[in-house]
Amino acid sequence: MADPINVLLIEDNDADAFLAEECMTDTKLLVEMVRVSSGADALALLLREPPYADADRPDLILLDLNMPGMSGQEVLAEIRTHPELRRIPVTVLTASSAEADIAASYDLGANCYVQKPVDLTQFERIVASIQNFWFQVVKLPPVG
Repeated sequence: MADPINVLLIEDNDADAFLAEECMTDTKLLVEMVRVSSGADALALLLREPPYADADRPDLILLDLNMPGMSGQEVLAEIRTHPELRRIPVTVLTASSAEADIAASYDLGANCYVQKPVDLTQFERIVASIQNFWFQVVKLPPVG
């Protein structure tokens, strides 16, 4: 049996998180998704700090930008400073279409930037496209 694909969803909106989880795990691929709702929790998980000391490193991170406390861009900047994390692909999945957010995300090392659609069917297509690209088209680096 193949190892599951580990996805970390960093999303504070419960409805968006539910949709992403449903779309990502309703597939032929074996996907294990973990969701955290804050940047601080995301970094604790990624750095394997309590209570996440035994957490698996994700193969892919889906990151919302607009979160209370630590923003998604702050999380991304921090991820890219750690050698053991910097190879993990980060897909920014956010409602923002602001050119400044797009540019800043790429400057900070995002692998791609996807605007969340409002329409449910479009949202499902977007998540399926992300999944297809990262898990069937490209070759992912090993994670530490």
